Amino acid sequence: MNLASLRAAFEWLLETIVIVLVCALTLLVIAGFAFRYVGYSLSWYDETASVGLVWLTYYGSALAALKGAHIGVPGFVNAMPPRLRVAVTIIAEACVFIFFIALAWTGVQVLVVLGGDGMVSLPWVPLRLTDSAIPIGAALFVIAEALRLPQIMRDARGGGFVDAEFLEAMSHGAPSPSAPKKGKRS
Repeated sequence: MNLASLRAAFEWLLETIVIVLVCALTLLVIAGFAFRYVGYSLSWYDETASVGLVWLTYYGSALAALKGAHIGVPGFVNAMPPRLRVAVTIIAEACVFIFFIALAWTGVQVLVVLGGDGMVSLPWVPLRLTDSAIPIGAALFVIAEALRLPQIMRDARGGGFVDAEFLEAMSHGAPSPSAPKKGKRS
């Protein structure tokens, strides 16, 4: 399996996880609202929705990393000469890897400390399960960055970086800022 197909499979996996989490969180919020509306609030709704939002954040950030959609300043880096751009990119990527490896390690240590504790509203659900998103999400982020690293280095050595959100907007047929708006007269 080559790098492109591995990256595509990993992207599919992350997208599937994120879609499932969004759907589950949506159903949970609708159920929480409906039960509260009829006067039978779910005691576990708030805590469970918070956990779902944390999971969505961690797994979604790994997907964003794979797509190159996390916070960056491509214009600033592109203004640098190519040799400096490569050095800055290597330093930036090293910082990202160090941070997320440390986060994964710390997340595992937190899981050890939590021991057999359970959620407040659902004591039979272990906190190790709910907080597992931290080390797993961090590990997925590291994998995503590693899969993107060859492209990042090609961009740093070549013509520079393109803003991922700009590319996403253009791929969906968004009009350019200079294009005339439909329905408006000049």
